[in-house]
Amino acid sequence: MKESGGSEAAVKVSVVRRLLTLFAPLIGLGFVFLLFSILAPRTFLAADNLLLMPRHAAVIAIAAMGMTLIIISGGIDLSVGSNIALSSVVVALLLAGQSPQFLHWLLPSFAPWPPWAAVLGGVACGFLCGLLNGALITGLRLSPFIVTLGTMGLLRGLAKGMADQQTVFPPPTGLNTLLQRLAPEEAWMLLPPGVWLMVLLVGATALLLRYTRLGRHVYAIGSNESTARLCGIPVAMNKGIIYGLGGMMAGIAGVLQFSFLTTGDPTTAPGYELHVIAAVVIGGASLAGGQGTALGSLIGTMIMVVVANGCIKVGLSNWHQEVITGVIIVLAVALDRLRRR
Repeated sequence: MKESGGSEAAVKVSVVRRLLTLFAPLIGLGFVFLLFSILAPRTFLAADNLLLMPRHAAVIAIAAMGMTLIIISGGIDLSVGSNIALSSVVVALLLAGQSPQFLHWLLPSFAPWPPWAAVLGGVACGFLCGLLNGALITGLRLSPFIVTLGTMGLLRGLAKGMADQQTVFPPPTGLNTLLQRLAPEEAWMLLPPGVWLMVLLVGATALLLRYTRLGRHVYAIGSNESTARLCGIPVAMNKGIIYGLGGMMAGIAGVLQFSFLTTGDPTTAPGYELHVIAAVVIGGASLAGGQGTALGSLIGTMIMVVVANGCIKVGLSNWHQEVITGVIIVLAVALDRLRRR
């Protein structure tokens, strides 16, 4: 009887944990949305404002997809903001036909690249930066925190060096419209192409985690790396792929950041690594690894965007936004601890 009672209690705890994981972020998003709808109904619920929030969320949400894979596997990436800045600078330089400052002696100038090629160049840059992180972590067996803390400064410095510590102004291209407000004749799209790209990548990440061998390996490595290795999972190779995909997502986010700013700014995305990590944690991922979802990370991103936008609409200062965001992050981590108990 005692064993049966213990088994039933374990099942109930498991059910409660799953419900918290699935619905807590969604309930949080509904709460903050309802709160600001009551406090500032005219400005917050305006159609233009409701369409603005997904545009602001796209860069963070796409980078958060890569961070979701990394955190579920038990890792961390502090270099994502620097990676976004470097990728945006690469896109701008390729569109402008301008070589990096420290390569002027070898390649003074070249023909401007077409937009699609410049996009591939920016995404490839992000992917290579992610592979660098993965190679250093697995090859040198160093802590992901230490490695990515170092590459955070390395990539930021490289972005500034490539742009000669200046903003790069390429000629206008179609890329500038990815996150801009839709023209009247484009109203049928409802949202800009960059937002639809965000939706596509969220769906692709969710499918990868749920239906692919790599997705199962991500959860297995994050749950218990030693056990995963004993089960025959190639941990080092999978970590390299995971960090490479994380870097690729940061590269795509860098392309959208360039589209939003229409310039290549090496100082852009300061502190984005904290926003991206916070979005994933608020969305239900565990910093201990082994837990998290793509949809949860998207919801976590939207919570942060709604809070920031709502604070502006009710007239709160920037420091109020930072305090509220910090409180939300602490509550999310506390909830994660509760789930694991």
